[in-house]
Order: sequence, then C-alpha cells, then structure tokens
Amino acid sequence: MTVQRLKDRIALITGASRGLGRAVALAFASEGAHVLLLARGMTNLGRVDDDIRAKGGTASLIPLDLTDGAAIDALGPSLYERFGRLDIFVANAAILGALSPLPHIPSNHWNRVFAVNVTANWRLIRTLDPLFQRSDAARLIFVTSSVAQSCRPYWAPYSISKAALEALAKTYANETADTEIKVNLVDPGAMATPMRAQAYPGEDQAALPRPEQMTEIFVRLAMAETDVSGALFTPEV
Repeated sequence: MTVQRLKDRIALITGASRGLGRAVALAFASEGAHVLLLARGMTNLGRVDDDIRAKGGTASLIPLDLTDGAAIDALGPSLYERFGRLDIFVANAAILGALSPLPHIPSNHWNRVFAVNVTANWRLIRTLDPLFQRSDAARLIFVTSSVAQSCRPYWAPYSISKAALEALAKTYANETADTEIKVNLVDPGAMATPMRAQAYPGEDQAALPRPEQMTEIFVRLAMAETDVSGALFTPEV
C-alpha cells in the first residue's frame, strides 16, 4: 500500500482553480491532505473539487477575492471554527499586471498587482498565524519567480512585487525560527500556465513543462519532516 505523505493534513492553496495551484491541490489531495481551495471563481473551483473527489480526495471551496481585505481578515476565524488549525499554506495566487516601461504603468495596475501579490499575503499571514501556531508542524510555501532577482525590463509590477513577497516570506521565517512553523519559497520556472500565455502570447506551450511536473517539491516542503526554513527552491524537471 502506498503511504500518503500528507495524510490528514489541512492545506490551504490560493489560486487553486487553475495552473500550478490546481496541480498542487490535486497532488496534496492524492497524498491524503484535505485541501482548502481558494480562488475567485466558484465555477472553476467546482471543477477542481470534482477532479479531487473523483480520485478519492476531499476538498472545501473558498471563493474569495484577494483584493477584499475584510474577507481575508475573516478567513482565519472562520477556518479556526471549522478546523482549529492549519498545517499547510501555499501562497500561489498572483497576477502579472501591465508589461510596459515603468513611467507608463497606470497606477491602478500597479496597485492591483501589489494588492494581490504582496498585501493579500501579509493579510493572510496575519489572519492565519494563530492556526499555524496550533499545528504541530505548519509548513508555508510561497511561489516566487526569477524576475524578482533579474529585474527584467518592462516587468516592473510583477518583478518588484515578487521581490517584496520574498522579503515577506523570509521575514516571517526569521520571526518563527524558534517555532514548529517552516516557511520556504519555490520558483517553479517556466511552465504551461494561463499567466505564461498572457506574458508570451506567441509561445508554444506544448514545449513547456506542465504544472503537474512541479508538484513534488511542494509535497516535500509540505511534509512535517521538512526542517528547513527561509530557503528558495527551484524544481528540477
């Protein structure tokens, strides 16, 4: 019998309705976790839920817009009432924003990218911290990108927000260094996702790795046995 490496763990995944978030949710469910699927669209969340249940897994759906600060703030107390703890958190949701020179970026584009990619994750940490503290081995995984370091021209909102996200995650890792909470980052690299298609509309996605090929590192970092914190990982495909 195959041992389920995340059996009975409770895992929250943002951006779980498609792409990498969907792939990670399916992988976690197959490893025995009860997955909490968070995204804006209920229809796509329902499809992921159907796929999980078809394979014998379990999930709960959380339709939530990450620009809604009040809704995020209410999430922690709501999950506490139902589950009492949170063992795994995957901060996957992000938006690309406008690809243009810095002086030409509309302020509403800039503000929305930071609201989703940075501020929402700070609010999630704040509201979920009491649940992480109640887990015997809370594991947090933040999805980043190489553009956080390369500072690619015309990618300012995305690259700068990812650099801020990395600082956020590492700061929380340092603040929880003496606890059972472990916080790490994953840069999955290029893969066939809707965001990649938005950034490179003429690219042949059939030539790219699939999100399902990236999930093993997420499973390993989500395991209670993982003892590293504050590190950045890049999957080998």
